[in-house]
Amino acid sequence: MTSLRGYFHPKTATGAASLIPPPPWRYSGDLITVEYRTDPARVRELLPEPLELAEEDPGAVALIWADWQSCATSGEELLDPVRAQYAEAFAVVRCAYRGRTYTRCVYIWVDKDFAIARGLHQGYPKKLGSIHQTRPHPYGPAPRIESGARFGATLAAADRRLAQTVVTLREPSTTGGFVNSHPMAHHRWLPSIENGKGLALDELVESGAASFEGGQPWTGEAELELFEAPTEELARLEIHEPIAAYYRQVGVVWDGGRLLESGTSGAA
Repeated sequence: MTSLRGYFHPKTATGAASLIPPPPWRYSGDLITVEYRTDPARVRELLPEPLELAEEDPGAVALIWADWQSCATSGEELLDPVRAQYAEAFAVVRCAYRGRTYTRCVYIWVDKDFAIARGLHQGYPKKLGSIHQTRPHPYGPAPRIESGARFGATLAAADRRLAQTVVTLREPSTTGGFVNSHPMAHHRWLPSIENGKGLALDELVESGAASFEGGQPWTGEAELELFEAPTEELARLEIHEPIAAYYRQVGVVWDGGRLLESGTSGAA
């Protein structure tokens, strides 16, 4: 009998071609977070059953840019940077499940295939995009992480600009924001191979960091713009009121999640 190996497709005799290795997955990254308020109805339309709007501040949104280096347990990807480095931008909202507040990623774009594969496993709705952000550096023209520093970030997909921001840091903060500060509540969906049979996989899952460390967060103000595009809906989360912006360097380990329930989302 042939034994195929690998955590994810493609499975092969050795498993070396698998797009992603098994968890735990480790991340080091620079995060730019812009929080604002939108119409809560626009958040509600993105929450499948059994999720509900968060009781407090139901229209709060965070749009986050992240410049990552990631690896599995061995860390070998860090010495082969094309396998470790990627960028992403994602929109998160807050929601409620059985009286508990969760964070949910409703849109996300990445620029590497292995990041998309990890998202399929975790329940993130990842798509390909073009993501860029200003990197800090202690020398030359790049900004330092200090009062008055300015950082830009852009997001595009399918040749269309979807979002752009300029963040000006003001002072150290006790937090890196509140919208993305809860465990994640995501759905893992896979349509049946038979037409008309609905979903073969329909799971509501909870996940979060197995461990976390972070540098000093900074807060400030953001100039944020969202743009319409024919195949994207980020702009529906229109900006009604700015909240704050943040910059933080973090280290995260992800090592699985847990099933909350299955077969109840009603998604088509």
